[in-house]
Amino acid sequence: MYQSKVKVRVRYAETDQMGYCYYGNYATYYEVARVNILRKIGISYSELEKQNYQMPVLDFNIKYIKPAYYDDELTILCKIPQIPKVRIKFDYESYNQNKEMINFGSTTLVFIDKLTKKPVNCPKILLDKLNQLI
Repeated sequence: MYQSKVKVRVRYAETDQMGYCYYGNYATYYEVARVNILRKIGISYSELEKQNYQMPVLDFNIKYIKPAYYDDELTILCKIPQIPKVRIKFDYESYNQNKEMINFGSTTLVFIDKLTKKPVNCPKILLDKLNQLI
């Protein structure tokens, strides 16, 4: 399993009438964490797209424990729990600045050919980089 952390700060525009970070923002925060973990592994989404791969989200799951508020600094821990095949799973844990878990979740993305839009196996370049880390 490979993991990385990224920090995001809740902006005022991301809060709702209750002063909470709006729940839908976590999909974006999780994407920031996903892009970050791939960069730390040594590959970017744009590099995969240049090689004719795309990665649409197949599912998104989240369990909210407590809210985040304006100007909170969140730490998003992202993990790749297993070597991907046609799908790649990412697990997430979000913590506030007091190190309290505020939510956890997962996303599953599928590798598709950019031209045919058909599912394909995980790109070899990504597999090679992940296998070097294990």
